[in-house]
Amino acid sequence: MVNENRSLFSIHGITGFLIATVVLVAVVLTLAYAAYVAQVENATNYYEVKDMKSVKMIGSNRADHIIDVK
Repeated sequence: MVNENRSLFSIHGITGFLIATVVLVAVVLTLAYAAYVAQVENATNYYEVKDMKSVKMIGSNRADHIIDVK
């Protein structure tokens, strides 16, 4: 039995391929833009370490010693 309901421009043909490609490219561009924005925001986020001698490698909350300079 031959399926005669096939169409080149159905959702399973070229149209479906183009829709999937456009959605994939849109997702990739959105994630790339989000990564770019995060990089730009953090590239100018300078910090300073206060009391460097009291920071312990183990057992200390090292985040308490970091101060944003902004």
